Amino acid sequence: MRFWLLICLCVASSHASAGLFADDDARKQIQQLDARITKLEQALSSAEADKEQFVRSTLDLQMQLEAVNTDLRKLHGQNEELVHSLQDAEKRQKDFYIDLDTRLRRIEAGDPAVANSSGHADGSKDVSTDPLGENRAFEAAYTFYKAENYQSAASAFSDFLKAYPQSVHEANVDYWMGNSYFLMKDYKNCLNSYETLVSKFPDHPRVAEAMLNIAECQLELKNKTAARKTLKQLITQFPGSDASDKAKKRLAAIK
Repeated sequence: MRFWLLICLCVASSHASAGLFADDDARKQIQQLDARITKLEQALSSAEADKEQFVRSTLDLQMQLEAVNTDLRKLHGQNEELVHSLQDAEKRQKDFYIDLDTRLRRIEAGDPAVANSSGHADGSKDVSTDPLGENRAFEAAYTFYKAENYQSAASAFSDFLKAYPQSVHEANVDYWMGNSYFLMKDYKNCLNSYETLVSKFPDHPRVAEAMLNIAECQLELKNKTAARKTLKQLITQFPGSDASDKAKKRLAAIK
């Protein structure tokens, strides 16, 4: 009996130990499962954050594209308007040349109607008595300038001065023609235009700016002495102006 009791106790003890080992394994598996669930939750949270960021980035990009498209449409409209203005200017200039040529031919042919309306003793035609044509010619030349067609602008301004030597636009024509030559880097002709403006119209509001550009032309033509003189004259003649401040800085930079 003692033997069999001892056997039963051993068997019961082995079953209890097996149960304990089984519980430990189960806890380990549960812990591993919890860890995997935690990792999955973290990965899911990160994926959701990436998704939201992607959506925001996509929306931002879409808004930027819409803004770019809007700007392109505006630029396209401005370009069409500019082309239209340039075409109108070319047409007006062509009409002006045709009209001027017709009048000159009539004068050369001795047309009495033209000669009597000229107002000159020699019978020559004074086209400056046509203010409408004068304004159209100036507008056509200035349209070339705005379109950055500086060669055509300079030619049109030069022709304007020949056709309308006593024009009220003369000072402005000298200035814009000088700018056209300056932007083409034709510094000699630029100097002539600006110097004409300064000498004939010393009180014109563009004179200070013209003098500043005269100095730049002189520097480009390697005449530093003349440039210094022009800048000093500008500073003295227009104290406190923006052009004077620029002249001081430019003068200090000349070596």
